[in-house]
Amino acid sequence: MKGKKRGSADLKKYYNAVEATPESAAAHFKLGTVLIQTGFLSRGEKALLRCVELDPKRVEAWVNLGGIRLSRWDFKGCIEANERVLDLEPMSEVALHNKGLGHLYLGEAEEMTRCFKQVVELAPESAAGNYFLGVGLYALGETQRARAQLKKAVDLGYSPEPKLVKELERIDEAGSDSVTILELGSAPEKQIDKVTE
Repeated sequence: MKGKKRGSADLKKYYNAVEATPESAAAHFKLGTVLIQTGFLSRGEKALLRCVELDPKRVEAWVNLGGIRLSRWDFKGCIEANERVLDLEPMSEVALHNKGLGHLYLGEAEEMTRCFKQVVELAPESAAGNYFLGVGLYALGETQRARAQLKKAVDLGYSPEPKLVKELERIDEAGSDSVTILELGSAPEKQIDKVTE
């Protein structure tokens, strides 16, 4: 019960800040972030939208909007929000990653692959970036390059989807890299879209 009361008190604090300074993008950003963290996704999205209405250059608000839209399966909205981030910060690894995931779920392999190529250029040690680049390359029919990316992702700690690994094994009867992938097991997931205050 203490946790619930504390969460309500925290929310009240952020609502009070918005009420006291309704034209403050920062207050709306903080409220939106806390709402998302506590599971009030629609309200959080509204607060973030008000934030970017007041301050269209607030990058972290656009990042969080992209993340919330991705989690709500609004893939076009996710892409649009992350494009706004990239207009402001062209080298944003998080925005490229989330935009790439939006394209993945829309079945847009070329666009997805372009995003994850940039992610891997910016962060060569990104296990998830290497994995999703491999998925994109596979979707484009570049199975050997896909296999190399997937192997690198696993070497970096990523645990790939068994279905994809089995499909690569079927395509390439030698499959030695695929067996290695399966034997490495899973790695802890890394949060991609951080919600910050």
